[in-house]
Amino acid sequence: MKIYFSSRDIPNIAHLPLTERLAAIQKAQNRLTGPEKLLLNVLKLAVLLPIFILIFRSTESWYSLLWAALVAALYPLVLRPIQYSLCAKYIPPIDDQGE
Repeated sequence: MKIYFSSRDIPNIAHLPLTERLAAIQKAQNRLTGPEKLLLNVLKLAVLLPIFILIFRSTESWYSLLWAALVAALYPLVLRPIQYSLCAKYIPPIDDQGE
């Protein structure tokens, strides 16, 4: 499985504007199989759970809030490439030659 860090890296939709790329990714995400959706949701949970744990620990140490902010900033950096990679195989080639 190839990792795509941006929607511009997906060859089938690289030539489209951002809104159309996001729409194509959304349609592809709706076509994900059950195990792929489960994998994506478990990964989301694995990233979000430490954020809440660190927020609850902020009563002991204020540094926990800084760590929670760091983990929250890493959320899109970790999950977007995985989401794009899973959805890429469901995006059909879009040909805009007829316009």
